[in-house]
Amino acid sequence: MLCKTYCATCLGLTVVAITVETDISAGIGIQLVGLPDSAVRESLTRVLTAIRSYGYRIPGKRIIINLAPADIKKQGSSFDLAIAVTLICAITETEPARLKNHMFLGELALDGSIRDVPGALPVTVYARDNGFEGCVLPYESAKEAVDIEGVRIYGVKSLADVLRILKEEDDGELLMRRRDDEGTMPGNAVSCPDFRVVKGQRHARRGFEIAAAGGHNIILIGSPGCGKTLMASCLPSILPPMETEESIETSKIYSVAGKSIGSYGLLRTRPFRTPHNSASRVSLLGGGPDALPGEISLAHNGVLFLDEIAQFSKVTLDLLRQPMEDGRIVISRARYRIEYPCSYMLVASMNPCPCGYYGDPSGRCRCTQTMVDNYKARISGPLMDRIDMHIYVERVPAEDLTADDGAEPSAAIAERVRRARKIQSERFRGENGVFTNARMNAEMITRHCATGSGEKEFLCKLIDKLGLSARAYGRVLKLARTIADLAGDKDISLEAISEAVQYRNLDRLEH
Repeated sequence: MLCKTYCATCLGLTVVAITVETDISAGIGIQLVGLPDSAVRESLTRVLTAIRSYGYRIPGKRIIINLAPADIKKQGSSFDLAIAVTLICAITETEPARLKNHMFLGELALDGSIRDVPGALPVTVYARDNGFEGCVLPYESAKEAVDIEGVRIYGVKSLADVLRILKEEDDGELLMRRRDDEGTMPGNAVSCPDFRVVKGQRHARRGFEIAAAGGHNIILIGSPGCGKTLMASCLPSILPPMETEESIETSKIYSVAGKSIGSYGLLRTRPFRTPHNSASRVSLLGGGPDALPGEISLAHNGVLFLDEIAQFSKVTLDLLRQPMEDGRIVISRARYRIEYPCSYMLVASMNPCPCGYYGDPSGRCRCTQTMVDNYKARISGPLMDRIDMHIYVERVPAEDLTADDGAEPSAAIAERVRRARKIQSERFRGENGVFTNARMNAEMITRHCATGSGEKEFLCKLIDKLGLSARAYGRVLKLARTIADLAGDKDISLEAISEAVQYRNLDRLEH
């Protein structure tokens, strides 16, 4: 008897449906075909042992198990459950209705229990969009998908649960149900410091507010101990929760990477990734044997914080340039090409020189100008040109450091950021993948960043005086648009442009 069901595999975020066919006929032997890798070939041993533990006898006949389409290499252990289901149905000569309108995903243990697998969320979205009635997933993996409406999601812990679903004996008790609590990921914005703990640094605090409101890249340059890392760690406390579309896209990346979201439902708080400066190119950009997403993709719709950015490999940093511009990273292999989104806020910090005290009023710096220039050259000009805001952070004055009154709390800043983001949400409604001013392309800048004659004249003088590149000019306009949004202004004022230009001026570091 021939039995057929469905599972899926992920090539990046692209889901490919896999048809699992099992046929039992006259003869002897068992074969698994369809371009399986070693992990999939080993699934036969796991599946046969698991179904024997439930009392099923493997017939002494010819058993062929086919994974179609045959031209796509099957990798991983997520096919176990679909293979087991079709084999049991072929042995018992039954064909339940749910066999053909559900997807089955999971790794089998020898005792029939079901282990988690990556990719459950994108597979569930694919199943919904392609007319499947439901997905049968490992219990922990199914938690990722409970917010996806329009498809039945079953969370199973053993093969016995799956058999009950096939026989329609579960009465809905295995269906996963949505919870009201938001999904959170351990170690992100939930436990970050509040901006009220930051002493002084009014200019830098204002810069972080603008960066958060428009999703702009920002670099802090200053001597050790002036609060660069502390302010960066406070940033998640003023970022708004992700919109549903953002949340689904980011959660898919974590699902494919096998990273736990940490609770029921989608990831709601924005990722805050802090790779060490010893990170390899693959860990930062993605790739490896399985072409998994790297840190820049795991930071999608969130923050990538590169502390002491000058200590990272110059070659690795330069590889960030194209993904920063495009908002995506492409990983190419001989047989396939995988694309991951990576639209993130880059937050970087660095010292102004090797010893860290160049330009400090204390006069402690003993670095030569050559040493300073070589240190700054670790970050290329094209990369710096892609960073919207350059902020020089000075040492905190004694009166600010010892002041008892707290600074403005994150809650107040977050409310202004939320209002500005809401304006941008309305502005970019219908624009695929664009949620903030920082992601505007040239056509959007022309449409949304129009200026009056006085502002244009002022901009012309600035371009000539500061020698701004075309990219830097566009980023000034984006910044000015965000500053105007924070103020609730429909038009970009001269004051907004003047403030935006301040964040592109690094003259202080040059002298």
